[in-house]
Amino acid sequence: MTPGTVLVLPVDGLGEVTAGDDLAALLVAAPGSPRLEDGDVLVVTSKVVSKAEGRHSDLPKEAVVTAETDRVLATRADTRIVRTRHGLVLAGAGVDASNTAAGTTLALPLDPDASAVRLREALLDLTGRNVAVVVSDTAGRAWREGQTDIAIGVAGLQVLDEHAGRDDGYGNVLAVTAPAVADEIAAAGDLVKGKLSRRPAAVVRGLAARVLPPGEHGPGARALVRAESHDMFGLGAREAVLAALTADAASVRGFGAPATARVVAHHLGVLVDGEVLVAGGAPATVDVPLPSVDERALGRLEARLTAAAFALGWRAGSGTDPDRLSFVEATQ
Repeated sequence: MTPGTVLVLPVDGLGEVTAGDDLAALLVAAPGSPRLEDGDVLVVTSKVVSKAEGRHSDLPKEAVVTAETDRVLATRADTRIVRTRHGLVLAGAGVDASNTAAGTTLALPLDPDASAVRLREALLDLTGRNVAVVVSDTAGRAWREGQTDIAIGVAGLQVLDEHAGRDDGYGNVLAVTAPAVADEIAAAGDLVKGKLSRRPAAVVRGLAARVLPPGEHGPGARALVRAESHDMFGLGAREAVLAALTADAASVRGFGAPATARVVAHHLGVLVDGEVLVAGGAPATVDVPLPSVDERALGRLEARLTAAAFALGWRAGSGTDPDRLSFVEATQ
C-alpha cells in the first residue's frame, strides 16, 4: 500500500448472530471476510455485539430506554435524547428495534470497551494477528442533519491524536486540537457496512501506526466521553429553562461546573441593574442588594435571581439581611 493510503474492506457473509455465539469465530469464518493483517482495525456494529451478548428484551421500547437512561437531556415529541449509563448522549439511549426479531429491542452492550477487549483477544487467538477493535453505533449531531457512526467501544487503538503543543507549520502552536481517531474510523467503516445491507463489520487497513501492541488495549472509547463538568450542552434549550425554574439546586446536572463568583456577580448584577458584592472565604458568597420596589415586583425579581443563580451552579445561601440575597456554590 502507498504510505498514507487507507482501505476500508467489507466483511460479507456473516449471517445472523444469536445470543451466546462466538462472534470472533463467526467474523473470521465469514465467506466474505478479508484475511486479517497485523495493524488492521476491525469495526463492528454494536448491534451484533449486543446480539451475541444476549442484550435482547421483549419489554416495550420505552421501558428499555428508561432502564438504560442515566438522565434525560431533551425531549421533543416522541424523541428522548439521553445520557446513557456509559456516558454516551444518544437518541433513545441507543436502544434499537430494527434488524431484530419483531416485538424485541436491543440495548447497547453493558460495557462496550470490555466487549472490544474480549473480541480483540479472541481474534488474536484465532488468527495470530494483532488487530484493534472498534465497536460502533449510530449517533446524531447537534446543529447538523443526519447521523454518523461513532466509537462506543475500543480496544488496541489510540482513540485521540493529541495535537496540543505541536506547531502547525506556520509557527502557530496548537492548543486544543485532538482528532477523535476512533470516531473517524467508525464513520469510515460505516461507508461499507451500511444500514440495510446486513453487513455489520468492516476492516480498516493502513493505520497500523495507531494500533497498540498485543495486550495493550489503551484507554478505550470511554476516553472520548466528555465529563459533565466540562459539558456546555448538557441540557436542551427548553429543558435548561425548565430546570432552572423548577429543579432542586442540590441535584443540578447538565449545566456544567459552577461558574466563578465573578461571572455570577456579573449576570445577577445585570438583573438588578446594580452592583453585586463578592465576598471571599470558604465558601465564597455573592450578595445582591435588593431595590426598593413593591412586594410583588420583589418576588418576581427574587425568582429570576434564584433561577439565574441555579443555571450558573449556585444556590440561595443562608443570609438573613432582608435587603439583600446571598448565593453560594450549589456544591457547598
